[in-house]
Formats: sequence, C-alpha cells, structure tokens
Amino acid sequence: MQLTGLLHGAPLLRYVDFPVTEVLGPGASEDEIQDLLNRHGTVFVKPIFKGGVGRKGKAGLVGVVRDLKSALAEKERLYFAEHRHGALVAKANGVTFEAGVPAQHEVYFSITDDTHFRAPTMTITHKGGIEIEELDHSELATVPFEALTGLKAFVVANALSDLGAPREIISPLVQHLPRLWDLFHHYGMTTLELNPIRLRAEAGGRLLPVACDFKAGFDRDDPRMARLGLPAHLFAGSVSEFEHEVNQLRTYQGQSDVFVINEHGTILAPTFGGGANSLVTEVLGDSAIISSDFGGNPPYEKMKAVARICYRHFLRQSNVLFIIGGKANNTDIHETFRAMGDALREHFAERGPTPLHVVVGRGGPNLIRGFGTLAETCDALGVPYRFFGFDSAISEVVAYARKVDAWMSDGGRAVIARHMGLKEGGLKDDA
Repeated sequence: MQLTGLLHGAPLLRYVDFPVTEVLGPGASEDEIQDLLNRHGTVFVKPIFKGGVGRKGKAGLVGVVRDLKSALAEKERLYFAEHRHGALVAKANGVTFEAGVPAQHEVYFSITDDTHFRAPTMTITHKGGIEIEELDHSELATVPFEALTGLKAFVVANALSDLGAPREIISPLVQHLPRLWDLFHHYGMTTLELNPIRLRAEAGGRLLPVACDFKAGFDRDDPRMARLGLPAHLFAGSVSEFEHEVNQLRTYQGQSDVFVINEHGTILAPTFGGGANSLVTEVLGDSAIISSDFGGNPPYEKMKAVARICYRHFLRQSNVLFIIGGKANNTDIHETFRAMGDALREHFAERGPTPLHVVVGRGGPNLIRGFGTLAETCDALGVPYRFFGFDSAISEVVAYARKVDAWMSDGGRAVIARHMGLKEGGLKDDA
C-alpha cells in the first residue's frame, strides 16, 4: 500500500459518494475536536504515516478518547510516533481525529489486480475490523470479475449470500460497494481496501455502510492517477538516496517503483511485475535488500540507468543478483537483460569486481536472446549464474536463490572470489 488513512482517503471516497466517517486533520483546533466529541461521543486518534503502514492498532498506536483532555494527550503521544513492522521503521508526522461509528456489523472489502486470476478481484467478508490473514478461507469470498463491465451488484450479492452474511447488511452493501470500482478503475489504482466498513443504523432502522479506514496502492505511471491531484510527497515515505535517484527516472514508459526493505540484506532482487514483487518480497524476507517493480517494457537507456543505481548502492554487499519476473506480455527481455548486463560490466570496470552469483527467472519476448546476452556478460566477468525460463515456477526459483544466498554466506563467497582472482572483499588479489 502507498496511501493509508482517511486524511487523504476520505476526499477520494467522496469522489464516488461513498459514505465515510468525519475526519479532522492535525491542524484541528480544540474547539473543533470538542465539537466532534459532542456530536459523536467517541473519537479515534491515529498517527499519520507516509506510505502504507498497517497494524497500527495492534502496536497500540490508535487512541480511543471520549473527552478533550484525553484527545490532546493522545495527540501528544502519537504525533511523532514510530512504528516498527518487521525490518521497516516508519515515523509519523501528525494525527487525525476520526469520529466513531456505532455499529453491530463490520465488513472487510478490497479490490485488487490479481495476477492469479489475471483480472480485477473483489475480496469481502462480513467479519471485518481484524487482520484479514487471521480469518479462515471459508470466511472470505474472493471473486474475480470482468474489467470491461466492472463490479456489478450481483457479484457483491452472490458473494455475501455464499458467506451466509446477515440479510440486513446485504442490500446496503450491494447499493454502495460497486461505486468503489469507479474509484479504483478511473484513478489508476492497483489496490483499494476498506477495513472496516461499519454499518450504522439510520433513521427508520436502515443500515448505511460507512468507511472507517482506507488503504490504496497506485500505478504511479498511470496518467489517470494525476486526476486526483495528490501531492508527490505522500508517496515519498522516508526516502533514501537510492529511492530518490530511481524516482528521478520516472518516464511514460517502464515502471521504476522501489522501496528499501533491508539496507543490510544480501539479495539484490530487481523484480518485474507486481505479482512477482509480492511473492519475492514475502519469501526472501530480511535477505531482500529492495522491493521493486521495473516492468512495463522499460527502454534500454532507462533500464541501464536503473541497474547502475542498484549496483552502485548495493552490489558490493550482495551475495546474489536475483533478476526475477513472471512471463511478460510486452516487455522485451533481450533489451532489459542487455541493459542490466552492460550496466554490470561497466560497474565492474569502474568500481572493481565483487564476488557474486547471478540467478535469473523470467519469461517473455526475446527470452533466449536475452539469456544469451546476459550469459556472455557473466562469462566475461567470471560470475557464476543460473537461468530459469517461463516453465519454472517463480516460487521454486525464489527458493533456489535463497539456497544460493545461504551457500554464499557459508563460504561460497570466498570460493567465487578465488575463482575470480579476488580477495573475499572484492579487491584484486595481487598474489
């Protein structure tokens, strides 16, 4: 996720007239906060993080208040709160005050571009408000649908009926949830998640679904995203020098989405495709240095520039250069591999060689030519390599890369260094 919270999520939901709880930003006055408390009774105080930061509630970073004194105390506690999730550390800069929504029913809902179905996919459950991973698969409905027709009411109705959802919540959800497809589709989103949606009782007892949290991921190279007018700094996070350099290469062709996962990792994994990126990032864990998506048929010059930046920042510490992606539809594999190979050759010439093992898993146009070109480069540099084609499962290729990384850490790096005529640190062995 690249955008979380209702400070910016609420205005986006209003584009499609989806009900959302009332939100005040970090600049809210005491009178405004007191007025919000008077009208709603309960207010949630949440820190504002750049980028997609989850599990705040479990980390104790959500305050529940019912009076002004408590609200101000929680504001002081959370305004610059730090949140650690795995190897990532995020720092807040501000808080929101969000009106509580009394309700008996909570719903989880998301739309995402699913690489398994190769179609937009709705996930829904009437047991929202918790981490979706904690639910049994039988309590979730995951339904792909046709992008040309969009999310229709009957798709939502059938999914809720199959889950055995209470009848009183089905009609309100069927009326409102299809609107979210317009937001997802027309503004360049790759993921849209509301958790929870609380169903508030209106006059006459009818239920109204109200969004109480918001998460979204965007294809930042999609021109439709510009319609939202979101400031660029929202997607910056705590930008490293490496991320900043790569972001400067954004063009109309080819993606350049990167995020440093573990600056002390040992596997440098330039990844092509969002689905591959999700799998690789999850399985490699702390060994992965970056999370990336360089797909979208990048031209030679752009791919070479991106590769040079990656190598300059992280190749020296890397055991494995892991080039991985699914079977491409339009990306020219030969051009991308030629660019990455040329960048590697130039890096060795300018900064000196380093013990390295190259692992590649890829499919797509001009694959064999690409493999041949990259193999020639590796042979010339004395770097060992192993290539996997489109008929190899990505999960198996990732597992192989992990085994190579473990072998490199357990003496393999020294073996390759001797083979390349280097000391283990990567310098030329004068002997």
